[in-house]
Amino acid sequence: MIEEKLSDLPNIGKELEKRLLDAGIHNPDELRKTGSQQAFLRLNLADPGACFNMLCALEGAIQNIRWHHLDKATKDELKDFLNILRLKGSKI
Repeated sequence: MIEEKLSDLPNIGKELEKRLLDAGIHNPDELRKTGSQQAFLRLNLADPGACFNMLCALEGAIQNIRWHHLDKATKDELKDFLNILRLKGSKI
C-alpha cells in the first residue's frame, strides 16, 4: 500500500507540505483529523505570515477540492476565524 503524501492533495505544493511536516502534520489523514483551522494555527506559530489563502488551501485540501471552489459559507466561516484571531492579537 502506497501512503498518500500531503502534496498529493489539491492546493498543497512542496513548500506548504514542508511547513505542514514541520508543524507535525505528516499525512493527509492527520490533516483531516486536525482540521484546517487547527492546522493553520500550528503553521502560524512557525510562520506568522500565514494568510487567508493558506487557510483556504488547507480547507480545500481537506475537502479534496481546489480552494477556489469552496462555497461562500465556508469562506465566510474561515474569514470569521481569522478576524477572531486578529481581535485576540494574533499576528495574522
